[in-house]
Amino acid sequence: MSEPTRDMGQGPTGPFLSACRGLTALLDWSGRIVAVACLAVMFVLLFVNVVLRYAVGDGIPWAYEIHAILLPWLVAGGVLIAAAQGRNIAITILPNLMSANALRWLMVMVSLLIFVICVSVVWTGQPTFRAAQFQSLATLGLKQVWGYASLIYAFGGMAVIALMDATRALLGDIRHAGTSLS
Repeated sequence: MSEPTRDMGQGPTGPFLSACRGLTALLDWSGRIVAVACLAVMFVLLFVNVVLRYAVGDGIPWAYEIHAILLPWLVAGGVLIAAAQGRNIAITILPNLMSANALRWLMVMVSLLIFVICVSVVWTGQPTFRAAQFQSLATLGLKQVWGYASLIYAFGGMAVIALMDATRALLGDIRHAGTSLS
């Protein structure tokens, strides 16, 4: 088996690895868009509500409820950004002591473990998601499932990122794998 080609010291290249990196980057950008949109909407609604309360003595009744939907999405977006960029919390003492080959296999195992955990969270959360379809916010009338859907987005996205990281590590792309073990 031949050594993977390298481009300017950036790690192995090829269309499959590029697709893996691209999918991780897409999830990173989706997290950024979700986080910024949630922050902007929550800030504007809170600001308008405060102005209305002081100007006319009455605010927007549902301005407080919208946070029950948007805050989980803000957190989910942040989780995906951290996972895609490998900026999640990690203890690196063991990886720093390992050879490149051992590090690669550790990254594969950790990524697969993360994948299994994320899939199990989505799978075991199904009863909660189904129950949330019947719960509504009092003023807005929105189903609470919209807030819980952020868990599927966050853990589903993290599962995909972990699978891409495991694939990239298996193919020798240790420096670019999204986990912070690199």
